[in-house]
Amino acid sequence: MALRNIIKIDEDKCNGCGQCAAACAEGAIKIVDGKAKLISEIYCDGLGACIGHCPEDAITIEQREAADFDEEATNKHLTEQKKVEKQRNFVCPGMAMKELKPKAAGIETTSATSGPSQLGQWPVQLKLVSPHAPYFANADLLLVADCVPFAMADFHSTFLKDHSIVVGCPKLDDSAFYSEKLAAILQANKLNSLTIIHMEVPCCSGLVHIARQAIAESKIDMSFEDVTIGLQGNVLQKETIGV
Repeated sequence: MALRNIIKIDEDKCNGCGQCAAACAEGAIKIVDGKAKLISEIYCDGLGACIGHCPEDAITIEQREAADFDEEATNKHLTEQKKVEKQRNFVCPGMAMKELKPKAAGIETTSATSGPSQLGQWPVQLKLVSPHAPYFANADLLLVADCVPFAMADFHSTFLKDHSIVVGCPKLDDSAFYSEKLAAILQANKLNSLTIIHMEVPCCSGLVHIARQAIAESKIDMSFEDVTIGLQGNVLQKETIGV
C-alpha cells in the first residue's frame, strides 16, 4: 500500500441523501443502511469530486496508506453497476403504479350482490408497492393478511372504502423485508391512521409484530388498530395498540 489521498466520510454528519454517490464517476460510494460508504479503496481516485456535492460537509480528503486506484477494476465495476441498474429499472407491467377510481354505487358489477369495488390503487402487494406512491400520502392505510378478503365477503365496504392497502402473508413471506418496507412507507408519508387486519390463526398475527417492528424502525410515534377476522369472515376483535 502507498501513502495517497483518499476520501473520508463522517457518518455522524451524513444524512444519506445520496448526492455524493451520484456525483462519484467511479462508483466508489454507495448508500448502505442510510449512510454513505466508500465501498472499495481501489475505486477512489482521491480527487474529491464528491466533496462539493455533500450538503452536510461530511466528506473530506485525508492522506493515508491505501490500496492504489485501479482504473481497470473501476471500469469493470462501473460496467457491472450499469447492468444491475438496467435490471432494476425494468418494470413488470403488473407492478406499474396506478391510482384507481373506486366504482360508484349503481355501476354494474359481475354479481348483483358483490357491490362496487373500493380498490383505489395498484399494486397492493407489500413487496411491490413504492413507499413514495402518491396514494400513501395522508392515507388511512390497511396492512392486510392476504387471506382476509377471501374470508370476509364485505371486506370492500367494511374496510377498504377510502383506504390505501398493502397485503402480505407473515407466515410465507419475508417478515424482515416487510418490516423494512412498511417502515419506509411510514417515513416517506404522514399517515392519518394504520390498521392491521389478520385472520384468527396464530401465524397470521405476525402482521402485528411486523407493524410494531416497522414503527420502531421508522422512529415515528403512532398507534394502530389491530383487527382479528374469524374463519367465517366475522370481526372477532378490534384493539388499539400503542407502540
